[in-house]
Amino acid sequence: MHKLQNEIRVALSQDCISQYCSSTVENHKKRDEKVIIMSGLIEGLPDAVALRCLARVPFYLHPMLELVSRSWQAAIRSSELFKARQEVGATEDLLCVCAFDPENLWQLFDPLHDLWITLPVLPSKIRHLAHFGAVSTAGKLFVLGGGSDAVDPLTGDQDGSFATNEVWSYDLVTRQWSPRASMPVPRIMFACCVLDGKIVVAGGFTNCRKSISQAEMYDPEKDVWIPIPDLHCTHNSACSGLVMGGKVHVLHKGLSTVQVLDNAGHEWTVEDSGWLQGPMAIVKGALYVMSHGIIFKQEGNVGKVVVSASEFRRRIGFAMIGLGDELYVIGGVLGPDQWNWDIEPMSDVDVLTLGIERPTWRRAAPMTRCRGTIFGCTHLRI
Repeated sequence: MHKLQNEIRVALSQDCISQYCSSTVENHKKRDEKVIIMSGLIEGLPDAVALRCLARVPFYLHPMLELVSRSWQAAIRSSELFKARQEVGATEDLLCVCAFDPENLWQLFDPLHDLWITLPVLPSKIRHLAHFGAVSTAGKLFVLGGGSDAVDPLTGDQDGSFATNEVWSYDLVTRQWSPRASMPVPRIMFACCVLDGKIVVAGGFTNCRKSISQAEMYDPEKDVWIPIPDLHCTHNSACSGLVMGGKVHVLHKGLSTVQVLDNAGHEWTVEDSGWLQGPMAIVKGALYVMSHGIIFKQEGNVGKVVVSASEFRRRIGFAMIGLGDELYVIGGVLGPDQWNWDIEPMSDVDVLTLGIERPTWRRAAPMTRCRGTIFGCTHLRI
């Protein structure tokens, strides 16, 4: 509670008070009108100013804010609060992570306060949903497609859902999962990324383990799917997607070529990138690759050595993602070696700080609930 009080004191900054004073003076200038200083939120402040003050309190403290009063709870769960966060420059960048264990559970990582927040379980009927697409746009987390080869522990039966077309979104305002318009085609192991606020999906596998070249674009505001040109070619391998230079790049595992979608989403081109193979992440618009125990910065067809990552040689199934000027390596499993044949699920989070003369690794707070192979990882701004 002391921490909450301190955060609120910070929120009631000179900026908020100055806004209140200026609005009061302005009202005094209006003849034959009463100056009404009221608020169901903070005594003595107009609601608009009080809301801007609350907007400065970090997201992880919102559940505590809701305990103050019903009016605060209503404010915290309103879209107006999140608009106010943008207006006062109080937006936060979080990481969303889903791992093998426990099934269908997502956590948010707050890098500023080095802590994890657990979301409600994804209400999909598919057990151990995996190989899905995970992105964020408009302040919401989206989980698209995926499938499962899970076995019922009681009956031994296969789940039977190799690929699904379901789409879910998580709204941090209402704190609820909601079903969205389904994808036209069920798919797993596909490219999925955000371009100009819209979600692009391409490639992957559909039911009967058939690889596909079909691509679509989803408009989250209208909740509709829009057809776009298919990929030029498909391959019998998983694919992934990333956005660089304002263009979608689709990569198939084991191939040096990439298929690039132009900014308007009208045409794919095939390019021989010459990129290194391995986990990839975009940091400050630049592509970084982990290959053979080394972090490289990909500059055209050339990989420039950044720093050693030899400690990750035995670590597989982890997520690698950029946030700010840092590179995060999250979760995974520690594979066997010649002395130890055990496989160890991990919740560790390692962070590489870039943009300095000597990039250095540090350890962040480990995941509190999730562990093991990472199924989904994306950046979310609220």
